[in-house]
Order: sequence, then structure tokens, then C-alpha cells
Amino acid sequence: MKPTISDEWLRIEALDLEARGVAHRGDGKVVFVAGALPGERVRARITRSKAKWESGEAVEIGDGAYTRVAPRCAHFGVCGGCSMQHVDAAAQLAFKQRTLEDDLLHLAQLRPQIMLRPLAGPTWGYRHRARLTVRVVPKKGGVLVGFHERGSSYVADMRSCAVLPPRVSALLLPLRALIATLSCPQRLPQIELAVGGDTVVLVLRHLQPLLEADRALLRAFGAAHGVRWWLQPGGPQTAAPLDGEGDDDGLAYALPEFGVRMPFKPTDFTQVNHSVNQALVGRALRLLAPAAHDRVADWFCGLGNFTLPLATRAAAVFGVEGSEALVQRARANAAANALAAKASFEARNLFDLDAAALRALGAFDKWLVDPPREGALALCKALVDARVGGFEGPARIVYVSCNPATLARDAGLLVHQAGYALRAAGVVNMFPHTSHVESIAVFERAIAPTPQA
Repeated sequence: MKPTISDEWLRIEALDLEARGVAHRGDGKVVFVAGALPGERVRARITRSKAKWESGEAVEIGDGAYTRVAPRCAHFGVCGGCSMQHVDAAAQLAFKQRTLEDDLLHLAQLRPQIMLRPLAGPTWGYRHRARLTVRVVPKKGGVLVGFHERGSSYVADMRSCAVLPPRVSALLLPLRALIATLSCPQRLPQIELAVGGDTVVLVLRHLQPLLEADRALLRAFGAAHGVRWWLQPGGPQTAAPLDGEGDDDGLAYALPEFGVRMPFKPTDFTQVNHSVNQALVGRALRLLAPAAHDRVADWFCGLGNFTLPLATRAAAVFGVEGSEALVQRARANAAANALAAKASFEARNLFDLDAAALRALGAFDKWLVDPPREGALALCKALVDARVGGFEGPARIVYVSCNPATLARDAGLLVHQAGYALRAAGVVNMFPHTSHVESIAVFERAIAPTPQA
């Protein structure tokens, strides 16, 4: 338990990026209060104090906010998997939209011409990807399998999870019992989960070789619960099916609007929320509006989540991705969907791209950009430099972001230096009940930047 420094009553003014309530004392000191909402008067238990701020948690609610709801999960507040189950779903979207608008305004001095309607989908049982930590904790009865506790390296004592698919949530206690029977439970740090259609794959990380008896127990568990096991003795590239019977486990998700089916391996990056991903891909393509004669670039293309739908609409699509393994998967997916003639791929480090390399790839009519949390700084700088040198650049860019701060940074470059206009932006609720903000923005070429002397 965290040591208590003091308890005090505070009036909450806002939420921070971690969905903690924000209050100010009379002396101007900021206090962050987990579990508190704007407009509430709460008794806060302060557990950490610094020179300019303090943090703690709400232990009593005096005036409840109208946006407060009862959390569905019994572990909310202890488990760190969710931070906003106590907030009404519509209010969560409003918070995320405000976060996006604030970052664009304060970090890039930009306001979108149009704020897009937020994209949302199922709010429970949506999480088709997860990494569960495994720990042997004798004081809590043995093996724990779950997410970390909030703000801690300890594993939450989870017996169910409302954001995992129900059939996966039901595996948490059986997994504890299984791990306890294996020969080296202390050497099994994590289980990675991947769900695709009716298929559930569990990837067991193990730091020492498993015995044949262990493998037999895993097989029996898989048969009893309808799951498939992979083993991972080292890095992600070492993951393979339990018995080496081939790596086609039937994992796949569908993009029915485009007639595309996307097979993937359990360690590949895919979006956790398949329903919202379908809506996101559809919106991205409508905003990009590729014509039948367009040549399109898909930067950070992964296994082709946007590339293959684009190939059903454009003349040609060029996908670029840093991971050679994902590029190989994208090529295979293009072939499986009869789109190989229109979709080509290249493995390239997009974090060291420059203007010369960008020009060498030739002209593209439109871009789709979907970077990791670090954003697409090198790509945007390369476009700025290339545009100053006379390169026309794409007429339209659709940028899908999982970090509004790096989106705002890159948007500032595109608008203030590369001559684009920010036509529209909006949020995508890919991770309900968390403070994670996914978003999408549309840029159009507006003016030619002034060449440097």
C-alpha cells in the first residue's frame, strides 16, 4: 500500500492525459487525483509530494459529477489496464476530442477547419490483443496472470477482465492453475494474447526450456479451452507453434467493405479493436478519396491494413514499413487477396528518411501515414525540404495517429513549413475506458513554400 502523506478536500477542475483529476491549491500547487472527475469535490489521499505538484487518489466523493458511472470491472482502480471506467462513454469521447484539439492548438497553433464526428464501437470485450504478465506471488495464493497494477510493477490479482473478449476473460483463472503445474512457473514472465475471428492464440514467453510434461499440459489445456499455444524462448522472432506444425493458425481479421481478409501471426502488430479498425479504415479511405488513376503511398504500412483496401480503389499503392517481417506478411496478404499487381512493398527505416530519398521514390498523388507513437518526424521534415526544393508533394495526406502530441508536432511542420492546410481532424476510440487517444487528420496541399536562398 502506498504511504499516506495527508488527506484533504479538493475541487477538481479538469482531467490530465492520464485521466486523473486536476486541482489547484490556494498556493498554486497542482494536485493530480486518480479517480476524480471535473466538477467534483473529493477527499484526496496524497501519496506523493514534489516541489511543484502532488498526486494521490480519491477516497471519498463529496459532489459526484454527472459524467460519473459505476465501473463494470471489480478490479478497476487497482488494475492499470483501464483508467476511465468511472466515466460515461460519451464523456470519454469528449475528453479525447478535447485532448486532440488542445494539442493541435497549444503545440502547433492549429485549428482544424472541420472537427470530425468521433469514431466509436464496442466498449466492452473489444481487446483482441493483450500482453498479460505472469508472476508467482505466494502471499496472494500462488500464480497471478494479468495486467500490472495502476502505477506499479506488481501484477493485479485479476479474476476477470471486462475489456477482454468474454471467452478470454474466462481463461484467467484456468491459466493461473495451469502455470502453477508447469516445471518452471518463475521462468514464464508473460503470455501474449491474439484473437482473430474464432481463433485464440496464446504465446507463452519462457526463459528456460520446457519439459515434455509441460508441453503435454499445454496441449491438454488448449484442447479443453479451444486455444492454440505458441512458445517464445527469445525475442518476438523466435515465437513458433507449440509443436512446430506450421504457422497458419487461422488468425485473421476482415475488412468487409473492401472484400479483404488479413491473416496475421500472433506477434504481428495489429489493432486491438477489430470493429473500430474496420470503421477507421473506411473513414481513412473516404477522406483520402483515391481515384482510379492515383498512385498512393502508405507510410508505416505494417501488414497492409490500409494498403490492401487502397489497392481496391487506386491504380497503384506503395507500402513502406520498417519491419522486413511485416513487409513479407503484407506481400503474402496482397497475393492472398489477388491485389499483388497493384500493391508493392518495401522495407525501409522511415526514421532516417531525407528529401533526396523521398524524391527518388517518385511522385505520389496521395499519402496515407500511420506511424507509431513516435510520429513521422523524419518523413514530414523530408517533405518540407523536398517541397522547398521544388518537389510538389501529394495533393492530400491522411494521417492516422496514436499520439496526439506527435501528430500536433508533425502537423505544425506540414502546415507552417510545407504549405499544407489542416482540413479536418477527429478522434477514434480504439481503446475505450483508457486515456489512449487515437486520431485522424486530413491535410491538403495549399501553397508552395518559398524556396530558401
